[in-house]
Amino acid sequence: MRRDLRVLVTGGSGFLGSAAVRALAEHPSVALVVSGDVREPASRDDLPAGAVFERVDVTDAAGTAEVVARHRIDTVVHLAAIVNPGTVGEDVERRVDVDGTRNVLDAAVAGGVTRIVVSSSGAAYGYHADSPEWLSEDDPIRGNEEFSYSRHKRLVEEMLASYRSSHPSLGQVVLRIGTILGPTVRNQITALWDAPRLLVVRGSDSPFVFAWVDDVVGAIVAGATGDVTGAFNVAGDGKVTVPEIAARLGKKTLVVPAPLLAFGLRVGHALRLTVHGPERVGFLRYRPVLSNERLKTVLGYVPGKTSREAFEAYLATRR
Repeated sequence: MRRDLRVLVTGGSGFLGSAAVRALAEHPSVALVVSGDVREPASRDDLPAGAVFERVDVTDAAGTAEVVARHRIDTVVHLAAIVNPGTVGEDVERRVDVDGTRNVLDAAVAGGVTRIVVSSSGAAYGYHADSPEWLSEDDPIRGNEEFSYSRHKRLVEEMLASYRSSHPSLGQVVLRIGTILGPTVRNQITALWDAPRLLVVRGSDSPFVFAWVDDVVGAIVAGATGDVTGAFNVAGDGKVTVPEIAARLGKKTLVVPAPLLAFGLRVGHALRLTVHGPERVGFLRYRPVLSNERLKTVLGYVPGKTSREAFEAYLATRR
């Protein structure tokens, strides 16, 4: 186990980042955590002992590199990202997710950082009809050109692969995370469950793999403080289908043929009734179902909650 780590967490004021900052600050191997974000924390008094705040905008290459150098960072946890695609322009999404990741990688290389943990997503695999029932880390990263979030995750993973070749001294831990649930999570996916009926694309049960926030943080800490490198799917055991979610919520499903749904989204988007266009049909129909075997056997982190238990815990917090 490495000692006296000096860790920069980008996106440190966010939902996931703030939890990671706390967990890392409490870890015996960590001497300093720099919580870097464009947003000030609610109160600097809320930062745990051993953590400091720095304004870090990952779209500012020079500023990011300056923070890495000044704090003598040796480990970066890169969590800064646009978490709700479609709420900002695609150019902003790319500037943060793709260009921002490049800036963080360049700052890490220039600063002599030896380890970086990057939060990727199951979306990097893409939403495809021919995906295997369970995706492993050996399956190709294909993304979807028509879905900017998935496309950007693929571009980031291709960039990471390039840096592994050109800068092998920077060890990488790439976490391909499933759908995160936690006490305060409210996003485009949980909004689907608020509808009177849950949407199902005909011919697909659209299964989810869920990761409870504490398990995502646990995987981040294991990646940042350990010696193993590589890519790891992060999700609880098992999967939960939309009909199962509907039954648990006491709701019915609305089964819609894919062409009809695409037409409705195209019209709704044109009339500015929804930010979602027809490209979201694949997102609803062919969700990547992640195997977590490598997470458990290679990284050595065993999630505390299965996908179903994570969903039940989410429902308990809603109540």
